[in-house]
Amino acid sequence: MERKSSMDSFGATALILFALLLAFNQVVIKVSGGGFGPVFQAGLRSAGAVVVLLVWMRLKGVALVMPRGVSRWGLLSGLAFTFEFICLFTALDFTSVSRASVIFYSMPVWLAIAAHLFLPGERLTPLRVVGLALAMAGVIWALSNRDGADVSWQGDLAALGAALGWTSIALMVRATKLNTVKPEVQLLWQVAVSAPILLLLAYASGDLVRDLQMIHLAGLAFQIVCVASLGFLFWFWLLTLYPAASVASFSFLSPVFSVILGWVLLNEAVGLEIWGALVLVAAGIYLINRR
Repeated sequence: MERKSSMDSFGATALILFALLLAFNQVVIKVSGGGFGPVFQAGLRSAGAVVVLLVWMRLKGVALVMPRGVSRWGLLSGLAFTFEFICLFTALDFTSVSRASVIFYSMPVWLAIAAHLFLPGERLTPLRVVGLALAMAGVIWALSNRDGADVSWQGDLAALGAALGWTSIALMVRATKLNTVKPEVQLLWQVAVSAPILLLLAYASGDLVRDLQMIHLAGLAFQIVCVASLGFLFWFWLLTLYPAASVASFSFLSPVFSVILGWVLLNEAVGLEIWGALVLVAAGIYLINRR
């Protein structure tokens, strides 16, 4: 498909479905945390994704081609990926799915600002600035309530770190020589670099296996195949077709879905500030993507 200058109906539908997948994944990570330590779970996921990606590339005939100057960016993106998922899995170990997701998906704000500074043709218009301001106001409102057993500054800061890690990966994909290689190669760099680092860190921490049951293994398998491998490939592909800020803006739908799924599936308490935040987030998405 040709590169698009703005979002179309196919891209919007695909990104809504991807946002739903990521939201459900937050619930899966939270549940699977009952059987694995957070960093160990992230390391196992990356290791499994390496295997799935290599099989996928073999079946699709995708060559592991590395143009000159790409390796260093592949390594850096792998380190950013490692940092992102140490933070995200730790955040979900400390706090609720709804809180962690709202902070984690502030990523579009940071990416839109970075794209404005570093990516030609992706300048912030006044309407996009208003949209980003509304969405960020929603995030702040969601965090305004500090009451409850599932409220943790460690979790909040870890979720913010994860958002910044994700932002740096998206920016590298768009602004460096990483965009000259196929999404499969980009993602392989990230999971292959992160897997040994995460597993070594988990071993050093001693937090490996907890009360392991079949549901935790099923959750890990879901993350490896449906999210860390094929899901991320799909997101990278969309990022090559549509403007970075528009793609990232749909990430704000994931906390909407995450709050609903956390409420329905995990019986998480959802206060008025969360619902009000989601209204602001939805309004922000509309303004960011309005032609």
